[in-house]
Amino acid sequence: MIRNKLYPEVRALLEAIEVEGGPAIETLSPGEARQAALDGLKGVAGQPEEVGRVQDLEIPHPERPIPIRIYTPAAQGPFPCLVYFHGGGWVVCDLDTHDVACRAIARQAGAVVVAVDYRLSPEYKFPAAVDDCYAATGWVAANAARLAVDPRRIAVGGDSAGGNLSTVMCLKSRDEGGPPLALQVLVYPVTNLASFDTPSYLEFAEGYYLTRAEMEWFRGHYLARIEDAQSPYASPLLAPDLRGLPPALVITAECDPLRDEGEAYAKRLAEAGVEVASTRYSGMIHPFFSLGGVLSPGRRAIEQVAAALRACGAR
Repeated sequence: MIRNKLYPEVRALLEAIEVEGGPAIETLSPGEARQAALDGLKGVAGQPEEVGRVQDLEIPHPERPIPIRIYTPAAQGPFPCLVYFHGGGWVVCDLDTHDVACRAIARQAGAVVVAVDYRLSPEYKFPAAVDDCYAATGWVAANAARLAVDPRRIAVGGDSAGGNLSTVMCLKSRDEGGPPLALQVLVYPVTNLASFDTPSYLEFAEGYYLTRAEMEWFRGHYLARIEDAQSPYASPLLAPDLRGLPPALVITAECDPLRDEGEAYAKRLAEAGVEVASTRYSGMIHPFFSLGGVLSPGRRAIEQVAAALRACGAR
């Protein structure tokens, strides 16, 4: 039985969700889904850790100012830096839904974390989120001294849709002469919007938190045309060449529809000569990384990210 693969804490969580019986995301409006995501993470994300300083700013941008939240350690810099893009299918979540994870990474890594509140779909279709994240990454690099950041140790990272955006930042930086990046942190990243026919999509299509129907709903809101899924900046697994990208930490969950495409991307990176550390968390579901309040492997994954960030660019 597939459910026997699940970590006991995960089974308990899924059973509680089933008893609660809330509406599926794909039956909601984007606004309703955003509120549901915010409410749903409140009791399961864990307690926020103290960091030296938390500051909300806006980055100037032609389309609209880009809100960011900067987490700075209490120690003396310069620090490594993680520019973080939250998950949520490009439709839901924001700076607040991922505040606990960003605080934990900043504290445990002794690093500056800059969380980016990119434009969401369907109000802003692809590539609006890509443009915002790239502008924010460039701003961090240009303002490294102001942020007490070591410009040689700037990483990008994110979970799910944020993992997708992180891969794209690396591709764009390489292709367009953008800021050099020391690391990409990809937590169960979306890497292929052109096809949902992997074994993990078939095995975990429903009943394991993230469903195939939800991913179809997210994709429909994110892309203006299904043809956009063929763009490497929407589906980085389709990029013809992955050479010259920064080292990668790839984290996947065993019982997640996105597992296979994340691991396929890690394999292609390694084949292109990119240094890759890839970890599959057994018995985990999407989005365990954000559920550290109830899932201990979520806390371990944050520790793994923090360790990679401490080490990035150090040699």
